[in-house]
Parts: sequence; structure tokens; C-alpha cells
Amino acid sequence: MSQQYDFVAIGDILIDAFIQLNKDQADVSVDLDTGRKTLHMPFGGKLPYDDVTVVPAVGNSPNAAVSAHRLGLETGLVTNLGHDKFGKECLDALRKEGVHTDFVKVHEDKKTNYHYVLRYGPERTILINHEHYPYSLPDFPVAPKFFYFSSVGEHGLPYHHEIAEYVKNNETKLAFQPGTFQIKVGYEAIKDVYEATEIFFCNKEEAQEILGSEERDIPTLVRMIRELGPTIPVITDGPNGAFTVDTDDQAWHMPMYPDPAPPVDRTGAGDSFSSTFTSAIILGKDPAEALSWGPINSMSVVQKIGAQAGLLPREELLKLLEERPEDYIATKIN
Repeated sequence: MSQQYDFVAIGDILIDAFIQLNKDQADVSVDLDTGRKTLHMPFGGKLPYDDVTVVPAVGNSPNAAVSAHRLGLETGLVTNLGHDKFGKECLDALRKEGVHTDFVKVHEDKKTNYHYVLRYGPERTILINHEHYPYSLPDFPVAPKFFYFSSVGEHGLPYHHEIAEYVKNNETKLAFQPGTFQIKVGYEAIKDVYEATEIFFCNKEEAQEILGSEERDIPTLVRMIRELGPTIPVITDGPNGAFTVDTDDQAWHMPMYPDPAPPVDRTGAGDSFSSTFTSAIILGKDPAEALSWGPINSMSVVQKIGAQAGLLPREELLKLLEERPEDYIATKIN
């Protein structure tokens, strides 16, 4: 009998090269009017850097797949690789993690995505370049319980409609964490995806952009996102925690789980939160309970370089949940 996957992540995979910038050779300025930060480095010279760490098989969806597998779910990944040494490194890393690679396509005439992450303290600027892959869903022998859909290249608009149609015609539920292109393209272009979505994730600023709204009250933003289609929308707001609305229209707030030490690298914090929340829902938790799981994995991830090194097994996450501070609890809000 063919296996049913609990969690199938869909989206681009890549290799990240984390370059720790030398603070004598780089600086960051802040625009006092907008708060926007700009990274500065001397032009035209040879600049020393402090360190480099190369991490294969990352990206929003691969990170989510590794997270879900460590939490005990049967997990697969739908993605594309080039037929090169970097593609082999990604396949090897996924298999080592226990993520099923049956739905990974290797293309003879394509390159594997390779990104450069410029680290300045715990923050980063990422230089990206997405290969133009032909996107299509595989033929699943058994419909997965959940899709987790995130970043794909800008040429992938028809792919969104294919995924929405599959969810509509099967028992599979959809978690959607839009990437940069998916937010930029706008709601109308992919409204069928929003309407097919069970669980939706974005941060406060992304919600305002999606909605074309300057609304600042997050419970209001969450309910506005739900009007677009998602059953369980979740919005994060950095140090102010995360918010959701359950099926009874009750809004919930969850604070951050306290950091045991200053963050090392914030890459993957959002992926770990979203995938952990989704995994908790798949494991039978209600939205308020799921909201308490996500920040714990985010806390752990930012203590390591890269998006996956800090991802927790379920036993460790539950132990931290049991040992949580008294004020780390989901609370009802209006």
C-alpha cells in the first residue's frame, strides 16, 4: 500500500553560504525617518571577512520539511535541483535528515540555486538568484494530509493555480507561507490559493502589504486576512509575539519564548515558527496550543547559524514547553 505523507513541503531549495562580515570593513546606517537600515561596504577593494559557513538543502520549504520530520511527521519535499555537485549535496542532506526525496526532480540542464548570506551580527542581507525551473506537481499515489507551500520563482504563477486546484479536489489541506514574489504579485493574482488555504502565515508588515491597509491592530489584520479565505490565519510581530484567530473568532496572542542568549543568526526563524505551528495542528492541537509550540523552535533556531541546525525534536520542544516561564501562555484578546 502506498504511503500517505503527513506533511509535503513545496517550494524552492538552495544552498546558503553564510559570510560573516568584518565589522571594520562593513557598517549599517539607519534612516531616522523610515527606520530602514542600509549595509555599507567600501567599493572596489579586497575586503576581509571573518568566517563562512555553507549550508545545503535550505529554503523556506526545505526548512519546513526538516522541522516537521524532527517533530515526528512523515515528510516529503516537492522541489527542483540542478544536475551538479550542489544538487547532490542537497539530496544527501535531505536524506540524512529523513525527508523523503521521491518528489525531488533533478534537471540535467539546470543549476542548483546558490545564495550568499551577508551576516552582520544576528541580521543578514541575502543575495539571491533563482534558476528557472519547470514547476509541476508530481503524481501522488495517495493524497498527502497537508501541503506546506512557500517561496518559488517569479515564473511560477501557473503553479499556484495547479496547487489550489489539487487541494480543492482532494482531501489535502494547505498551509501557505508566501515568499517575496507571492506577496508582491498581490492577492487577486493568486486568490484561489488564499481561498484554498487552511493555515496562513505572514508578519505584520506583510499583512499590511497584502491587504493594502495601514491598519496596525493585529487582531483586526488577522480577521481581515481570514476574509480572503484562510481558515486559520497567523500573523507574527517580531518581539511582540504571534497572533491568530480560531474557528470561533476568538483572537489569541502568544509572546516570544525567552532567548537563553543573544541571537546568533535570525535566518529561518519564521520558517521554524510556521512549520512547527502547522505540525502541531496536524498532531491534533488546537490553534492556541499550536501557537505555544512555534516560538520555542524559533528561539532555538536563532541560537545557531542557518535555518536548520537549531530545529528541535518533539521531545526537546515539549520539555521546553513544560519548563516554560509562567507568563509564556496563550491569552485571549479582543
